[in-house]
Amino acid sequence: MSFVNKVILIGNLGRAPEMRYAPSGAAVCSVSIATTRQWKDKSGEKREETEWHRVVFYDRLAEIAGEYLKKGRPVYVEGRLKYGRYTDKDGVERYTTDIVATEMQMLGGRGEAESTRETAPGARSRDGSPNTYAAAKDGQRRRAPPADAGGNFDDERF
Repeated sequence: MSFVNKVILIGNLGRAPEMRYAPSGAAVCSVSIATTRQWKDKSGEKREETEWHRVVFYDRLAEIAGEYLKKGRPVYVEGRLKYGRYTDKDGVERYTTDIVATEMQMLGGRGEAESTRETAPGARSRDGSPNTYAAAKDGQRRRAPPADAGGNFDDERF
């Protein structure tokens, strides 16, 4: 039997990325992403609800996120849920839910990344396809094949 733990988010960064490094030297970047849903209630009044998601990037993807992501910028993230718990300084047990990102794509208009258009992750390649970055099993960053290429994203390279 196969199991799936996958999260896909499209939202806006709520604050600037927070970069840090693990004792092993691995880069870790944390961001907060807001997703908002809108609907009309029974009386026809427009309603809105915003959810905040903690997202963590590791290794090279963390370095890319820390360098290029900016507060308020729209972003696409794929990853998995990770639950944790800890005891705070007052002795109260706390629980956390994080999304460990495995893929990220910056979204938005051309004007937002005009100066780094050819090299910035999320910018479009010369052929017009988006630069999507996926975590490789060996820790290296590789450009994922276009979604319409029929490629298998479970391929050993990713």
